[in-house]
Amino acid sequence: MTGIHVGVGGWTYEPWRDNFYPKGLAKARELEYASRHLTAIEINATYYGAQKRASWVKWAETVPDGFLFTVKASRYCTNRRVLAEGAESIAKFLDQGIAELGDKLGPILWQFANSKQFDPADFGAFLSLLPHEQEGVRLRHALEVRHDSFVCPQFVDLARAHGCAIVFADHAEYPAVADLTAPFVYARLQQTRAEAPAGYGDAELDLWAGRVRAWAAGRAPQDLPYAAGAVAGQTARDVFVFIIGGAKERNPAAAQALMARLDTPPLG
Repeated sequence: MTGIHVGVGGWTYEPWRDNFYPKGLAKARELEYASRHLTAIEINATYYGAQKRASWVKWAETVPDGFLFTVKASRYCTNRRVLAEGAESIAKFLDQGIAELGDKLGPILWQFANSKQFDPADFGAFLSLLPHEQEGVRLRHALEVRHDSFVCPQFVDLARAHGCAIVFADHAEYPAVADLTAPFVYARLQQTRAEAPAGYGDAELDLWAGRVRAWAAGRAPQDLPYAAGAVAGQTARDVFVFIIGGAKERNPAAAQALMARLDTPPLG
């Protein structure tokens, strides 16, 4: 089943208690509330450390059917000189309990440091280490690169050969690579502004909604930058869009405004 999933990074942020969560809502109920007003959340705490298996079970039980979590991989997997030597770290990361999310598990986000340059042999070896399942649960992989050396057809070919999505990062400094390389699209919109009540202006949100619709229909938006050409290649894709970074206090409003334009109702 394909679909559009829109959300934010995490669910615990003090300023959201003023403009997203209802006044007086217990912190223990923030995930419950967020999962009924958004359709996905990117878990970022996993980048810094492992979580208890019991936590994964609780998170899965808290959110409604149809809600999806994406999970940022541990920095010990991606912040290393030789990526191909990360097999043990990858196995440890995946074994912490991620599979407890079951059908509420979306893609895993593998984020690489700004200084990490593209080494075709090493990066290809790293991609070969990424499994397709964990404890019987399907795994999908998204690659967020932050060095200009990745803006090349060879990187696109590698990602496509391994079925990994290249994250489209809407960021002022990081490279933007919109090439479609997997059965899903993963976008991180990181330029919300505090002065805009919905993070972005109406015209910007309309533009993003159009791009998301194109991705979901299997098309490659013509107004985005590509490293190897705007090749679509299939009829429909899952799309994951996260409003993250920027003016973080505005991100839930931005996500909800985008959902409204996409006619993507909350699950609550």
